[in-house]
Amino acid sequence: MIQELSVQDFAIISKLNIEFKDGMTVLTGETGAGKSIIIDAMGLLVGGRGSSDFIRDGAEKCRVEGSFYVADKDGMTSFLKTKGIDISDGLLIIQREIYRTGRNNCRINGQLVNTKMLREIGNQLVDIHGQNEHQELMNASRHLGLLDNFEQSTLMPLLEEYQKHYKKYNELKLKIKQFYANEKEYVQRMDMLQFQYEEIEAASLIEGEEENLLEERKKLVSFQQITDALKNTYAYIEGEDTQALDLVAQAMNEMASIEHLDPTYKETSELVQTSYYSLQEALNNVSALVDGLELDETRLSEVEARLDTIRQLKRKYGETVEKVMSYFNSISEELALSEFGGINIEELELDLKKENEKLSELSQELTQQRRLTARKLEEAILVELKGLFMENTRFEVMFHTLSEFSENGVDKIEFFISTNLGEELKPLVKVASGGELSRVMLAIKTIFSQSQEITSIVFDEVDTGVSGRVAQAIAEKIHQIGKNSQVLCITHLPQVAAIADTQYFIKKSIVKERTETAVCELKKSERVDEIARMLSGAEVTQLTLEHAKELLALAHNS
Repeated sequence: MIQELSVQDFAIISKLNIEFKDGMTVLTGETGAGKSIIIDAMGLLVGGRGSSDFIRDGAEKCRVEGSFYVADKDGMTSFLKTKGIDISDGLLIIQREIYRTGRNNCRINGQLVNTKMLREIGNQLVDIHGQNEHQELMNASRHLGLLDNFEQSTLMPLLEEYQKHYKKYNELKLKIKQFYANEKEYVQRMDMLQFQYEEIEAASLIEGEEENLLEERKKLVSFQQITDALKNTYAYIEGEDTQALDLVAQAMNEMASIEHLDPTYKETSELVQTSYYSLQEALNNVSALVDGLELDETRLSEVEARLDTIRQLKRKYGETVEKVMSYFNSISEELALSEFGGINIEELELDLKKENEKLSELSQELTQQRRLTARKLEEAILVELKGLFMENTRFEVMFHTLSEFSENGVDKIEFFISTNLGEELKPLVKVASGGELSRVMLAIKTIFSQSQEITSIVFDEVDTGVSGRVAQAIAEKIHQIGKNSQVLCITHLPQVAAIADTQYFIKKSIVKERTETAVCELKKSERVDEIARMLSGAEVTQLTLEHAKELLALAHNS
């Protein structure tokens, strides 16, 4: 149940704080005082659509906050835990702020949440019904959902099982359709990818191979240049015409003959000696290189062919060997995981046939159970309508079978009603008046409030269009709902106000040239005055005061 609601800078409300109690609470006041604005604020708190239009003139943001006690609802506690919200103390605090910039801040027990999660949780906390809620009854497409919700424990598991197979059935249908629609294009692409895969795989590319081949090719192509350079080098050092090594040896001997005469001569002698041995070593190396030279024209052809293969693959599949390999990995995955890869269309069609048979079985079972549930709903609604002075009403759930499977089975249902004796059953959306719709909706809500774990139910002027004994019956019905769930009700009917456990008065005033909305809980004597005003309008007489006292006495003695 909601324990407290705090509103700040919302529409004409500057600041407002209301503490709610168990049972049935009514909000009364003059038209335009702000009663429905309070309900709007509550709707915003539990995930309703936000807008900067809600922000009070002159303010940068509006803020609503509510505290809910939910520890007595085990189902709700478990639901919140699945959303990551801990309520070990049984208290749930929801805060929401809307800024003029459009920014929306939502918190549950201090944890930031998005509006989707807020709406999911809010739907489990508060059920708001206004005059426009009759549209749910006036929309035949909503009737199936109302029927399914009437007996959730039986119908929902069956519906969920059906929807699981319905999803698989549609997936198979789509896959088969795509297979036939794209078969030619798909086969062509798979052939192309297979060719590319085999071409790259056959090349057996190795990382770094291209660089090594280019270096080897460079040497093979430059064989003559290398040969000439090595032979000329040998000739210059130890040739027939130029015997550089012998001349250096003579120079070494000459320096050796005088090195004992001066340290400088010795140092120079050692340098000449080092040069001689280095030149001799170089000559040996050149000689070995010349002896090892051999032109392998076959290897050159092999290298050229390999480089050409790599060049062709790079031209087709990537600028580098790494990119070619990356593309190879990509098409390998596509070939392995492609939607149609290895598909056996006969198996798909066999699976589709099995799912079709399963859906037929489940939809028949669902229809059978719905028909049983419909009879129970009809009986329950007629009992409630009888208590609302619609004892001559006939109410039936009409079934039509769809030509194909839908997400909710093969049933299309619509509520039919006859409100007067002797009249034929006709669609509810065409024959019921506003007052009748209010009573039908109230009858449905009375039934559902006994099974649904909604902590608070809000009625926003659902009693419009009725009076007299019907108004009294509606009042008693709303009070009855309040025994199962906390009920908040905005009303203009004195009968409804009188039967409430708690009554708040909403008033509008001018403060510093600004409209302000305030709320206060009425004591017993104040309730007499307010109900008398609701009875008589502008002028309250002694007779209306007595009538108001009588209404309160009857309501609380019944």
